[in-house]
Amino acid sequence: MSLLVFDLDGTLAETAPDLVSTLNIILTREGLRPLPFETARAMVGGGARLMIERGLAHAGARLPDEKIDRLFEDFLAHYEAHICDATYLFPGVVDALDRFEAEGWRFAVCTNKIEQASVLLLGALGIAHRFAAICGKDTFSVSKPDGRALLMTIEKAGGSPQNAIMVGDSKVDIETAQKAGVPVVAVDFGYTDQPVANYKPNRVISHFDQLWDAVADLEKALSRI
Repeated sequence: MSLLVFDLDGTLAETAPDLVSTLNIILTREGLRPLPFETARAMVGGGARLMIERGLAHAGARLPDEKIDRLFEDFLAHYEAHICDATYLFPGVVDALDRFEAEGWRFAVCTNKIEQASVLLLGALGIAHRFAAICGKDTFSVSKPDGRALLMTIEKAGGSPQNAIMVGDSKVDIETAQKAGVPVVAVDFGYTDQPVANYKPNRVISHFDQLWDAVADLEKALSRI
């Protein structure tokens, strides 16, 4: 059975408003200046702890790991309480899921967001029930960009690597898929410091309306190999 495996932050949903707001609250509590939205938006995509580390580095602050651990817990507590205040699905997501589902496709999520927060957010957005598996940074013993995280997500969703396609927005997503031997479609509107085309995904799209044709074209290309 064919399976689409999606990244979450920057791929399915614009989560930066709530993540950046949470980061700035954490920084402010530490006596640091809040970051401009566009600066902090570029820090999204590697998980909450990495976002905190990037925010602290930008502010010139060096803290011991134990302190960052506590900030991470504070971050998660605040974020989960405000997980969908300003977050929204990117245009075309629901229509794309409807079209693929009608043709027998199944869906999964492979993200570096904590699993509990991922399930909570997708539930708040009204689409959690559509995924056969929702796997986060802490679901397995490894996480992206380790290709095994994607392979285990595919297995958990009841799919096979030979019939799966990854959809992501970043270098991490593309590298994960490449390591797993799974083709990848990249969206160009997510969280990346360089154009995603630089990382050589199989296809690039600028709107979810283009996903159907991109997947069909990719399947045709792969069938000729």
